[in-house]
Amino acid sequence: MDRLQFYIDGAWVDPAVPATLGVVNPATEETFARISLGSAQDVDRAAKAARRAFAAYSATSVEQRLDWLGKIIEGFRARLPELARTMTLEMGAPITFSTERQATVALFHFEEAARVLASYPFEQRMGNGIVRREPIGVCGLITPWNWPLNQVASKVAPALATGCTVVLKPSEIAPLSSMLFAEIVHDAGLPPGVFNLVNGDGPTVGEAIAAHPGIDMVSFTGSTAAGVRVAKLAADTVKRVAQELGGKSANIILPDADLRAAVIAGVHACYTNGGQNCQSPTRMLIPRAQREAAFAAAREAVGAIRLGDPLDPATTMGPLVSPAQFEKVQALIQSGIDEGATLVAGGAGRPAEAGRGYYVRPTVFGDVTRGMRIAREEIFGPVLSIMSYDSEDEAIAIANDTPFGLAGFVQSRDRERARAVANAIRAGRVYLNGAAFDRSLPFGGYKQSGNGREFGVFGFEEYLEVKAILG
Repeated sequence: MDRLQFYIDGAWVDPAVPATLGVVNPATEETFARISLGSAQDVDRAAKAARRAFAAYSATSVEQRLDWLGKIIEGFRARLPELARTMTLEMGAPITFSTERQATVALFHFEEAARVLASYPFEQRMGNGIVRREPIGVCGLITPWNWPLNQVASKVAPALATGCTVVLKPSEIAPLSSMLFAEIVHDAGLPPGVFNLVNGDGPTVGEAIAAHPGIDMVSFTGSTAAGVRVAKLAADTVKRVAQELGGKSANIILPDADLRAAVIAGVHACYTNGGQNCQSPTRMLIPRAQREAAFAAAREAVGAIRLGDPLDPATTMGPLVSPAQFEKVQALIQSGIDEGATLVAGGAGRPAEAGRGYYVRPTVFGDVTRGMRIAREEIFGPVLSIMSYDSEDEAIAIANDTPFGLAGFVQSRDRERARAVANAIRAGRVYLNGAAFDRSLPFGGYKQSGNGREFGVFGFEEYLEVKAILG
C-alpha cells in the first residue's frame, strides 16, 4: 500500500526531495504502508498549479461544477467499502463505524455542497447596487487523522463547489484514504491544478501552506495550539483563516430527564470514534442527588462496549491512533486518579484482552471538580468526567467554565427548558435530547474552539468573497 507520489497539476508526481514515513496500523502496531513527506518546494509547486487553474475554474458555470461534483459523488459511492477499510487500517476505527459513519458522512458533504450550489444566489440586489459573491481563490486545506475523509470532504466539497482551487495536506498519520480520494477526483475529470494533494507533517508542509503568499485562504482542523501557529503564519499575508479546533463539551442532564437512558447515551456519545472526536460530550453534568444512579448507569454502558479487532464487525471500539495518543490519554487517566476523582469504570493500563495495539480501557470518572486536569484538558480518548451540580444556573456556569466552545448537549423532558439552557451555553452547536447529526446546519466553535463554520450554506460561504457593485 505504498503511496510515494503527490497529486499536483492533474498528475501523480515524485516529491522534490525523497523522504518517507511509515503508516502504522494502530491495532497491530505494524507498519503496512509508506508515504512520502513533502517539502516547501512541493507546496510551492502545488500552489502555483492551483493559481494557474483558478482563473478558468472560477469562471466555470454552476452546471459544469455540479457535473464534476456528481462524478465525484458517483466515484465515492462506488469505492466506499475500500475507503472505509482503508480508514480502519490507518486509524483504527471499527469497520462498521468506518462504513456507516466515517466514509458515509464524508460523502454527505459532497451531496450537501451540490445541493447548496444548485440554488445558491451568487448575486443579489441590495440598495442601489448588487452584492456579488465570488470564490476566494486558492485554498490551503489542512486536515486531521481522527475523521480523515470527513474533514477532507467538509473542506474540499465547498471549495470546489464555489469555484476555488485547492492544495490539500491530509494528516500524515492517516493519509491513505485521502490518496484514494485523490484518485476519485482525478477520475471525475477536473481540470489540472484545481485539486492538489501534498503529504507531509505539520511543521514542514502545514506551515508552508499557511505561510505561502500564493494561497488566499487556509482552513485548518486540529489542536488549538497548532491552530494558533497556523493563524500567526497566515497573518503575514492577511489570509482568511477558518479553524475547527479543540473541544471540552458539556452534557447537562437536567433533573427531569430519564437519567439512566441519558447517562447510557452520554457515555456512548463520549466514546464515539474511541473518544477521538472534537465535539464529544466529555463532561457529564448530573444533579448531585442522582450521583449513585448515574454511576450505575455509566458502568452499565461501559459493560456493553466490545473492544477488539477493528476489522471484526462485532467490535464497537478500536485502538487509539498512535503511541503518542496512547501515552497522553494514559497520563490524563492517571492525573484523574492522583487528583482524587472517583474511578467509576476503567482506569489506567491496557485492557486485559489487548495483547497488542494502542487500546485504552473505556474509563469513567465521578466526583470530578472544575480544577482537575481531566475537567479542563481535551483528552481525545474514551474518558468521561461526571460532575455534579446543585442548580440549573450552576450547571450552566460549569458548562461555560472552559476555554473551549465547540458543542453542548442538554437532556430534559421539557423542551422549552432544554432550549433555554441551550441558549445559555457558549458553544457553536448544541444537541437537545440526543438529536441526530444534520449536515445542513453549521458546525464550528466559540472561543478557543476556532472561528468560521463548516457544513451547509455557512460552510459554503466560507469560500466566498463579497463584492458590492454600485450604480
